[in-house]
Amino acid sequence: MQIAIIGYGKMGREIKTAALEKGYEIVLTVDKDNTEQLNPEILGRADVAFEFTTPETAEENIIACFNAGVPVVCGTTGWTGRLPEMERLCREKDQALFYASNFSIGVNILFKLNRWLAGVMNRFPAYDAELAEIHHIHKKDAPSGTAITLAEDILKGIERKTGWINDHTQSPGLLPVISERTGEVPGTHIITYRSPSDVFEISHRALNRSVFASGAVLAAEFIRGKTGVFKMEDLLEI
Repeated sequence: MQIAIIGYGKMGREIKTAALEKGYEIVLTVDKDNTEQLNPEILGRADVAFEFTTPETAEENIIACFNAGVPVVCGTTGWTGRLPEMERLCREKDQALFYASNFSIGVNILFKLNRWLAGVMNRFPAYDAELAEIHHIHKKDAPSGTAITLAEDILKGIERKTGWINDHTQSPGLLPVISERTGEVPGTHIITYRSPSDVFEISHRALNRSVFASGAVLAAEFIRGKTGVFKMEDLLEI
């Protein structure tokens, strides 16, 4: 499989390593200094493109992949309010888009557990929910895309919660989402339910970034040769 990597930061380098370990070929890497190579002639040499850039550039890069007829695996966070428009365009152009806020298999199992647990806890108002996420100091968005996904799924399951806030709060209707940026932490997410009598948690802690890169490569293998819009639920069948 021939691969294009759009965004050659920490994740781009991890994806390159994971892809090369599987014997795939990197035919193009694009960063801010060579964006002119995002044209159909050059980009079109790839079987799949990875898009891990910034919220400001994600849409433009995805459209470039569509125009080149190249399936795109996108993990950029902080722009998903505009994702439905990209999904519509993908279907209109008969192209392929795989989006995930987190490509870790473990995190996506956490998503599933979180949805189930929120539905259960809807029946027990003595328990209040809170969410915490910890990432490295270089991460630009807060809360993380993963935390937002977890928070929104909690809101869908617990009727007494009407919104979330990226701070501590005493409002019973708001879900507190606490973001911490420290050191080189790859990513930790903790969902806590607290009652006057007890506390319990479900969590995921990434030990390094390779867990995200290997999941992204699995997504590329899955999307190759397909058209449509896909998510980790499709890959994992959960």
